[in-house]
Amino acid sequence: MEPMKNPMPPQPVSDPVITEIIRNGLVAITEEMKTNLMRTAYNMIIYEALDFTVGLLDAEGNTLSIGLGLPMFIRGMSDTVKAKLVHFGGVQGLQPGDVLLTNDAYLTGSHLNHLTFSVPIFCAGELVAFSSCMAHWQDVGGTLGGMTADIYAEGLQIPIVKFYRAGVLNEDINAVIRMNVRVPERAMGDLRAQIAAVKTGEKRMQEMIAKYGRDEVLAAIRTIMDQSEAAARENIREIPDGTYEAESFLDDDGVEIGKKIPIRVKVTIAGDHMTVDLSGVSDQVRGFYNSGITAGRSCAQVAFKCLTAPLELPVNDGCFRALTIILPPGKVVSAVKPAPMRWWMTYPMTIVDTIFKALAPAIPDKVIAGHHADLVVAKISGRHPRDGKLFLYTGGLIGGGWGAKWSEDGMNATIAINDGDTHNGPSEQVEVKFPLVVEAYRLRDDSGGAGRYRGGLGTEQVVQTLVDIAYDSQIERVDSRPWGLDGGLSAAGNQVALQRANETSETAFPTGKVLSRLLKAGDRYYLRSGGGGGFGSPLDRDPNAVAKDVRQGYVSGSAAHTLYGVVINAATGVVDIDGSRALRERMRRAGLPKDHRFSSCPIFAAEVGRTAEPEAMALQKTIQGEGLFSLRCC
Repeated sequence: MEPMKNPMPPQPVSDPVITEIIRNGLVAITEEMKTNLMRTAYNMIIYEALDFTVGLLDAEGNTLSIGLGLPMFIRGMSDTVKAKLVHFGGVQGLQPGDVLLTNDAYLTGSHLNHLTFSVPIFCAGELVAFSSCMAHWQDVGGTLGGMTADIYAEGLQIPIVKFYRAGVLNEDINAVIRMNVRVPERAMGDLRAQIAAVKTGEKRMQEMIAKYGRDEVLAAIRTIMDQSEAAARENIREIPDGTYEAESFLDDDGVEIGKKIPIRVKVTIAGDHMTVDLSGVSDQVRGFYNSGITAGRSCAQVAFKCLTAPLELPVNDGCFRALTIILPPGKVVSAVKPAPMRWWMTYPMTIVDTIFKALAPAIPDKVIAGHHADLVVAKISGRHPRDGKLFLYTGGLIGGGWGAKWSEDGMNATIAINDGDTHNGPSEQVEVKFPLVVEAYRLRDDSGGAGRYRGGLGTEQVVQTLVDIAYDSQIERVDSRPWGLDGGLSAAGNQVALQRANETSETAFPTGKVLSRLLKAGDRYYLRSGGGGGFGSPLDRDPNAVAKDVRQGYVSGSAAHTLYGVVINAATGVVDIDGSRALRERMRRAGLPKDHRFSSCPIFAAEVGRTAEPEAMALQKTIQGEGLFSLRCC
């Protein structure tokens, strides 16, 4: 009989009171890191657009808590810290005072503009955690506009390095970075802000351990991770077992205009486990819309978190133990070198939407219809008349429509899912800092998809330039519009338009990829975000809710009539209940309303004419003829 082996020593059991203190302490630390970064950063893209994430990770690089700016960074810092550990040969290659840096796009899952600083946190000579910050730099060299064909054209690539070694600045790396940015005083200000954020995390974590003890803190962290896992598994059990699939498309890769990019996902539920298979997502493309595998994993994790534990804090890797992700290399969200990565964030948003779409038959009350899924920004550069210096501005970042839910309308004017907590930036600040005038920022009527519950409305921003500028927009989902669910209609897509100073009308583009345009002083650009898809048949929407939408300017009278089957007295705004009931019955018999194409207009009569049966086509003409409001383009 073999001698009995010594069992593993039992892990310390966490005290429930201490565990709750540590739980809230982790969240408080990352929130303080976030606040310090926003207060000290130099560029609006950090302190207004919140294009960053800060976090605490354990000694192996697993996420303990993140202070979210961008949800799509949910995986990036963890994978990056793990790679840094490997690069330096484990803990023996690290020491107090080190600050580790990289912007390797294939590792971080984003683009070269995201620099990730990490600090190993030591306690009594033992590595106990990491503090990390990934944030967007306005410029890291490379071309300012146009399409890039590979990563080498996109700017400075920084491998994994020690920016500080044992507290001593690496002057050579600092000089290389400074030489490769166009506005070094602002870039280096953001660098210092990031270091301040990670040093805040280091200090607060060490204080927590000093106060409560190393073993107690680590035991509490294990318990918190286990509790997050349990919460996620409990919610997965509520989803019926099965395999669910969905497909969507993106417009194109900016190189082969009009060639659709397929997005196919498969989600398998088995008991308390979910598998997200992204093997069917398009291969990496020639344009700069690729991202690294970390972004692909983040797509699955963002969708998973929304569905299983949206309110669970802190966000940690325990939340994702019940998730398996299948993602081979070489896809648009697992691209390999030298694929261009400059606009990495666009495709992942549609993948999240498509995961929701796949699960709609299983859990219709927990998903949303498609949303506008784009940041809707323009890249602008020029010389400021105040001092003649170069200015760089990521214009727009406007809110759009989110998809309707099973039981409520979608949200209006809300930033796309990639950017999470990002708020609509103040127009006044744009005008103070740049030679631009924001002439309008308003909701787009009729942009939300019709449904029993209406999709959220997109917005329109109109900007006049006071100087000559270089203009680029890289907008997606212009033609591949946000879809509805359960009979809900699709929404208006995103759109770009320009208007020259000597012209009386704008020119709208059939694509959102408007690259390397010179705008002269007095010219205007228009950025229009799409809406959210509708949920349920529009003919089931409460007629009084439709009338209220018309009064508020969310829905036009013609759309109320032709899409919702609601007859409204133009003089009084009162719903004709009997007339609406009769109209809706006729529309149901004819299979109306058809999914509309409002954003490309002129209205959707042409679309109906191509697809409808003769009876439906005739009724559509009748409905348009009966309309108490004139038809109009949105």
